[in-house]
Formats: sequence, C-alpha cells, structure tokens
Amino acid sequence: MKKVLFMALTALFCFSTASAQKTVIAQKDQKVYEYDKLEKQPEFPGGTNALFSYLQKNVKYPADAQKQKIEGNVVVSFVIEADGSVGEAKVIKEAFPSLDAEALRIVTAVPRWKPGTINGQPVRVKFAFPVSFRL
Repeated sequence: MKKVLFMALTALFCFSTASAQKTVIAQKDQKVYEYDKLEKQPEFPGGTNALFSYLQKNVKYPADAQKQKIEGNVVVSFVIEADGSVGEAKVIKEAFPSLDAEALRIVTAVPRWKPGTINGQPVRVKFAFPVSFRL
C-alpha cells in the first residue's frame, strides 16, 4: 500500500512540475511585437485622452525634484501583455533619479489595457512613451 501511495504521489509531483515548466517556457517564448506590426493596437481603457488624464491625476511630483526646481522628460519602455497588464517596464531615458522612479511607478500602476491583436489573437506589444515633469 505504501508503494502505491508513494508512486501515486511521485507521479502527481512529476506531472505538476512538468505542467508548471511548460507554462513558464510558453510565457518566455511569446514574441513581443512592435506597435506598428499589429492589426489592432493596444488601447488604454477610454483611449488616449483617458491615459493622459490618468497620468495627470496620478503622477506625484517628487519633493526633492520640486525643491530643486528640476523638470524633465522620462521615457519608459514597457510591454502590454496579452492579458492587458503592463510588464517589463524600464526607464530608457533618464531625467533625475526621483523623476525616473515616479515615471516607472506610474507606468506600472496603470489599469489593464485592451491588448493588441494579430489574427484576432491577443499578443504582447512593446511600447515606450515619455512622462513629462513640469513645474
């Protein structure tokens, strides 16, 4: 009886491990498309104006940059995942450390987008846009 139970648990463990590995490999192998290669572009809920409104309402100007009267544009690169979430966000053009951190924070905090599609299927899409800081 112990042998059968041990074999059943071993088989269950092997199956769940193999299944988890497949999922990770599938996620890593998903191609990231450029914005201009899609039949339908990713869309922020409510459109471009809603995105700008979201940024205006939610960006918090860092106190140290404000005190030093530092302004600038931070460019953030990110991927809109097939489920509409934001992933792989990174600063690709820096302005000032606290401005960079705030731009990264706000980009990763946005609500889910409507994903881009190719042949009717949602795909991962690379994006980049500037976050402007003006006093």
